Amino acid sequence: MAEAATGQSQRFDVVIVGAGFAGLYALHKLRGLDLKLKCYEAGDGVGGTWYWNRYPGARCDVESLEYSYSFSDDLQQEWEWPERFSAQPDILKYANHVADRFDLRRDIQFNTRVSSAVFDKSSNLWTVTTNQGDVVQARFCIMASGNLSLPRVPDFKGIESFKGKWYHTGQWPQEPVDFTGKRVGVIGTGSSAIQLIPVVAEQARHLTVFQRTANFSLPSGNEPLDPEFVAAFKKRYKERRAEADRTPFGIAGHPPPTKLSREDSPEEREKAYTARWGTGGNIAFLYAYKDLLVDKEANEIASDFVRRKIRETVKDQTVAEHLLPNDHYIGTKRLCLDLGYYETYNRDNVSLVNIRKAPIVEITEKGIRTADAEYELDAIIFATGYDAMTGAILDIDIRVEGEQSLREKWAAGPKTYLGLLTSGFPNMLIITGPGSPSVKSNMIAAIEQHVDWIHGLMDYVKKGGYVRVDAEPQSEEQWVSHVNEVANGTLYPLANSWYVGANIPGKPRVFMPYVAGLDKYRDICNDVAAKGYRGLVLER
Repeated sequence: MAEAATGQSQRFDVVIVGAGFAGLYALHKLRGLDLKLKCYEAGDGVGGTWYWNRYPGARCDVESLEYSYSFSDDLQQEWEWPERFSAQPDILKYANHVADRFDLRRDIQFNTRVSSAVFDKSSNLWTVTTNQGDVVQARFCIMASGNLSLPRVPDFKGIESFKGKWYHTGQWPQEPVDFTGKRVGVIGTGSSAIQLIPVVAEQARHLTVFQRTANFSLPSGNEPLDPEFVAAFKKRYKERRAEADRTPFGIAGHPPPTKLSREDSPEEREKAYTARWGTGGNIAFLYAYKDLLVDKEANEIASDFVRRKIRETVKDQTVAEHLLPNDHYIGTKRLCLDLGYYETYNRDNVSLVNIRKAPIVEITEKGIRTADAEYELDAIIFATGYDAMTGAILDIDIRVEGEQSLREKWAAGPKTYLGLLTSGFPNMLIITGPGSPSVKSNMIAAIEQHVDWIHGLMDYVKKGGYVRVDAEPQSEEQWVSHVNEVANGTLYPLANSWYVGANIPGKPRVFMPYVAGLDKYRDICNDVAAKGYRGLVLER
């Protein structure tokens, strides 16, 4: 374990906030510059998203052999993944292995939450304060606080009166939870719920699902990895990674589509979608046609294909109709992968409540009361998502001495340059921040690209004797405009998704990810660096 909090003021070159996959790689990579580093982590272990999200059924929707670090060939050759799509315990085991293999824990202080970070322009230093009483100074502050790391528990009336136990998927207990013989309610039908519901249904005496918004989900086709397939894959790992770098999602093996939907007959389109159904991975489906995410008519054809599959799977057609997504285009919200989600509604011990028609009024002592009924429950699971993209970073009081806070600057929506810096907050870098591809790509590929770029900048700063790095306001405005222009050329902003903060009451509606693709984004970042970090103000 790392040393305990000292309460004394210490000086570092870089403070890193968070020890998930971003923080771990940042620690490893920046050690190569001989910098004095410190990482603070709120949990008692590494892994970030995969540390906190221990709910039953938690699983990655990117294939294991791709959702892993590429920086060490020895690591990727030696590590054995058991399944095509890894479960949370296996991903957490991997994160711990990486932390131990590269001796990263010695620079991490666990059980420590950063509460504030204040920049002093006269000294060009950040003063970072934690909930453990640490007050440290650092030349640079790197926010590796994650995109899905601030759980949102809705403020339901009466929640404190509930006599049973309640859980949030993003704050699951470390010890296993047994729902055998219990009446369980799940609120939400997003990605976490779609993974959790089939598992809980197998245990619970009765499971009641409270759904406000139906989501699209595809069968994952998950299976144990075949050793021969893995051996062949690993022989070509270097080429696979290079191929992945040249794709929009940072994932190899999916040739980009060449046809428009309307160029095929209805029979050919049906054949194309049928061939992709159940093959696993959502990219294959979304890559059926090149206009699927930009043309409403093309998208509606794909959406209707999935709706028909839901009707075929769910026996009770009244329930099936409630499960049909009809308020967004497929792919504009996170396209989920499942292991028997729709089949679960054929079980006798599972029922669906449409809370768009009869909203939840309050949590009572006995359970959940909607506008037209009360449901007695022994346990409630909130699968209500996160304050995504900006929640974790804005949970920290970040400000420049005597000037506005980051919360004030981002009050109308986040503004960044490349998703990496935000103008007016010098020497602060963000890994996978708003305005970068982040959640619209393989997160580990996005993390590695960001950290490698930050490493290049730090090296440039060190060799050039610079003391302050900031984004030009004009460059930031141009980048924000570009991000919006790209998004507005697609169907993405039309959905009330967490990509626009729609799940958080009062949060400004701004489409946050960069959707032109990780490959195009990588080229832009490389060009910025090659031109002496164009768009940045560097001061000696």
